[in-house]
Amino acid sequence: MIFSDAELEYLIDHPLGRLASIGPDGAPQAHPVAFRVNPDSRLVEIGGPELPRSQKFRNVTADPRVSFVVDDQSDTPNPIGQTGRGIEIRGRIEITAQDPPLVPGFSQRILRLHPHRIISWNIGELRPAAPGRPPHLQGYHSRNIPS
Repeated sequence: MIFSDAELEYLIDHPLGRLASIGPDGAPQAHPVAFRVNPDSRLVEIGGPELPRSQKFRNVTADPRVSFVVDDQSDTPNPIGQTGRGIEIRGRIEITAQDPPLVPGFSQRILRLHPHRIISWNIGELRPAAPGRPPHLQGYHSRNIPS
């Protein structure tokens, strides 16, 4: 399982994110993107109109390492008063095609994100922070995803 049930539900409910790729000069570049979680593979798929002509496409063609973030503010604070929540997925991009496209008007090319690390905060139930960690990290969870 790539995502917990709570993480999967959060991603499905929040279809806009930011993809950080590595630009030609080695500097990070952040790109707002539309995405979906593929119901079969449970992988994040990113699309866009004329995607192959975009800087993000050129960036991931040259270096497939990325970080992808989806976050927001909850209407209600959690039990320790925090409202910020989200998920970061670090991994590599596979460029593939999909017919029909993710959304009408998008190109058939998509960026499929294969995660190797997932970090989430304030999604799902709070668990005690690990020994020696500050209490505000109760909602923070991170794990590596085996290849």
